[in-house]
Amino acid sequence: MRIKVREALASETPPGEITVCGWVRTRRDAKGFSFVEINDGSCLRNLQAVVDHAVPGAEGIASVLTGASVAVEGRLVPSPAKGQRWELQATAFRLLGEADATFPLQKKGHTAEFLRSIPHLRARTNRIGSTLRVRSRLAMAVHEFFQARGFAYVHTPVITASDCEGAGELFRVTTLDLGAPPRGADGAVDWAADFFARQAFLTVSGQLEAETLACALGDVYTFGPTFRAENSQTSRHASEFWMIEPEMAFCDLAGDMDCAEALVKHLVRAALERCPEELEFFNAYVDKGLLERLRLVAERPFARITYGEAVALLQASGRAFEYPVAWGENLQSEHERWLTEEHFRGPVTVRDYPAAAKPFYMRQNDDGRTVAAMDVLVPGVGEIVGGSQREERPERLAAAMKAHGLDLESYRWYLDLRRYGTVPHAGFGLGFERMLMFVTGEANIRDVTAFPRTPGHA
Repeated sequence: MRIKVREALASETPPGEITVCGWVRTRRDAKGFSFVEINDGSCLRNLQAVVDHAVPGAEGIASVLTGASVAVEGRLVPSPAKGQRWELQATAFRLLGEADATFPLQKKGHTAEFLRSIPHLRARTNRIGSTLRVRSRLAMAVHEFFQARGFAYVHTPVITASDCEGAGELFRVTTLDLGAPPRGADGAVDWAADFFARQAFLTVSGQLEAETLACALGDVYTFGPTFRAENSQTSRHASEFWMIEPEMAFCDLAGDMDCAEALVKHLVRAALERCPEELEFFNAYVDKGLLERLRLVAERPFARITYGEAVALLQASGRAFEYPVAWGENLQSEHERWLTEEHFRGPVTVRDYPAAAKPFYMRQNDDGRTVAAMDVLVPGVGEIVGGSQREERPERLAAAMKAHGLDLESYRWYLDLRRYGTVPHAGFGLGFERMLMFVTGEANIRDVTAFPRTPGHA
């Protein structure tokens, strides 16, 4: 019976004859036997196998190097070593796949920069392996949160003709020969000859489509990949990333903020409860204040302030920021971190942003210059959630779209939602990778996804 290392280490009583398969982390030889540390990716810890050189298959164990894959049969016995309950007393040993001395992940510390150069192997390290297990468990926690609240999980298109954010940072999808594309009489590319008979792009957000489904199903959420052709090499930006995007009918900004705060707390608690070994590892080797910060977030209500109040606090801080603070300008990462790490010492939700700094779909406030938008900011990362109450009034929405230079005919379907039974509704987007940065303490988005896509790297 093959069992995973995690199951073996968690056994209350020895389960009898078992087989454990995995990759060799280290091998130490003594007279007549070897200690082989095995990890199969199911948990952070290794299982030590004690392999007598007389057991079947052990005759070539001296050639088994770090990185090799093996199968070990045997029985669990109490381990005399400190810090481990069981070890595997081998009755048979089999080398499945060799690894030679050039295997780059030897028993020593490796920098994050080096590991990024070998993405096909770095998941075998404690650091990246732990991150990916946390990622897996939090993905399940996302679905649990929304399903328990009656949301419908919907799938929005990856290929779209609309730019939700209006920033123009989209990856084009085309089957045209870009060396000699068909052109019209005016010399412009004839997109009608393309596969979709119009320009098409990879989505930057599933929000607009999710709004249409919320206006039929009530509460929905989408959780999938999104893409942004932003030529940024910062530690917080990637070209491909996953977004959690709920949309809620009959909901206002207050309800939107409540849902966002509850989701962040749920994911933090899930990490604390389901990934204790991994978080202890990150707390020890990546961010020594991580566990204290996560427990604080899980227990304390988030502060809530308006954008105007945030600007006033920043201006009165006496801090010389790299980017000057002025009403009407977007808050920068340094501003967000000051608010969360120094002033409030915890998460804060900022609401009612200047209309000029936000997309067309956000509901206009009565003051004529702000919109019902909100961002959730957390220590160490800054913005982790961005959302708003959506503009449900057809005349106001059409005017905002014109002001943003959008073609109303192309968005007629979106305006139809306001013509046929419009309702107050709201939603937000939570960047999954930024959430993972927060719960692991990792400072770079490239280290919380298996195969990061950034400018110049695919």
